[in-house]
Order: sequence, then structure tokens, then C-alpha cells
Amino acid sequence: GVEALTGLRVLPRPMAVLGAYRCIECNGEATELYRDYQRGVLRISICKSCQKPVDKYIEYDPVIILINAVLCKAQAYRHILFNTKINIHGKLCIFCLLCEAYLRWLQLQDSSQNTDPDDLIRYAREWDFYRMFGIASLEQTSFFIGIFITLWWMTPEMLKTKSDFILLLKALLLSTYGKLLLIPAVIWEHDYTPLCLAFIKVFVLISNSQAIRVTLNLNRILPWFAIFFGLILENGVVFLFQKMGWDV
Repeated sequence: GVEALTGLRVLPRPMAVLGAYRCIECNGEATELYRDYQRGVLRISICKSCQKPVDKYIEYDPVIILINAVLCKAQAYRHILFNTKINIHGKLCIFCLLCEAYLRWLQLQDSSQNTDPDDLIRYAREWDFYRMFGIASLEQTSFFIGIFITLWWMTPEMLKTKSDFILLLKALLLSTYGKLLLIPAVIWEHDYTPLCLAFIKVFVLISNSQAIRVTLNLNRILPWFAIFFGLILENGVVFLFQKMGWDV
């Protein structure tokens, strides 16, 4: 029923333990998303706090949910993070890092005029790609560490348990999906490609901010404060690599 409608695997039981689900409107805890009256009759649960449907998105097409997520709507983020069960965080992270590594590797090759087909040159170019992947991974890790340190320092009550850290990490990994746009931006290269890459970077940061805000139920300012310190730490890593003489 609901699973077929959404395309995402909703937690299988119509009844769940307290706090297993969240209202997408007010972020209040809910015990169920819907009630099954058999014979294909489903009724969406109503939130006791705001008197609105707990999760209207369980009836929406996945494309509509994706569009709402791209628009950075908090309701869509809550639906994905709290009321669905998806396990693509690791795969999505690796793929986004590959996209970023490929972009950097391509820019590095463009700056090099050596067209020698020698095997040693080809091996060096392949090694450059692996190096770019490693650098991109370290930069993203330092970015996340900066965010976690800032949030833990300013709101320690929000990150008390290991599960809180894991949930926030999953939210951050999912919110980096905008990096997938790097590949078409490079493939369809034109005079405005640098501007497109800048817009993609800003979009990813906005998504990160919304993910933090929804996961920890914060105001709009604190997530941006955490992202700012994350960027400082990330740029520190970039500066370190540049001091070592590496192209990043």
C-alpha cells in the first residue's frame, strides 16, 4: 500500500514505539503514520499537537517528494529522515566524492599539456584521480567534524547519544546529493561552468543547513554558524595541502 505509493520503504508496522515517527509539520512525536482498516482502506494519522496529518507524503509520488526536497522544504526532509527507512547514505557519499574527484582530476588534466601516451604517464594520471578522491574525502570529513564540534559545543543537549550523532551524520550525507550535479555541469561545459559550480556549492550548503535544522529542530541561525566553522576547518585542510605543494 504505502510502500508502493512512495517508492521508499516505510517502517513496516502501522503501529510503532513512541517517538519512532515524527510529524512533518510540527516535528512532534507520533506512534503511527497511518491506520490500516483492511481491504485497501488506509487513513493517515492526525498529529495530536498540531491537528494536521502526521505525514501527507506517504500518499505522494516519489518525484513530488524529490522536488520538495530539492526546494529544501522542511516537511520533505522530515519525511525522508524520520518516516522512511533508506540505507543509501554510504553509497551516495561515495558517489558524490567520485563526482567531485572526477571534476578536480579533469581540471588538473586540463592544466597539463602533456599528451604523451606512455604507460607511465597514464599510470600517473590514474594515480592523480585516486589522490583527488582522497583529498575530497579528507575535506568533507573535516567539514563534518567542524559541524559536529560546533553543534556539540553550542547545543550539547541535542547530541547526547551515539544515535543522535549517527542520525545527524546520515542527514548530512543525504543532503550532499547536490554534488551529483557536478557531472552534467562538466559534461555540458560552457562559458558559465564556473558560475554553475559556484551555485552547486551554495545549493549543497543550503541543503546541509536544512538537514541540520530539521534533524536537531533548531532555528535557522545555528546551522549556518556550524557550517561556517565547518568551512573554516575544510579550508584549513586545503591550505595544508597547498603548503605541501599538492594541487587540490
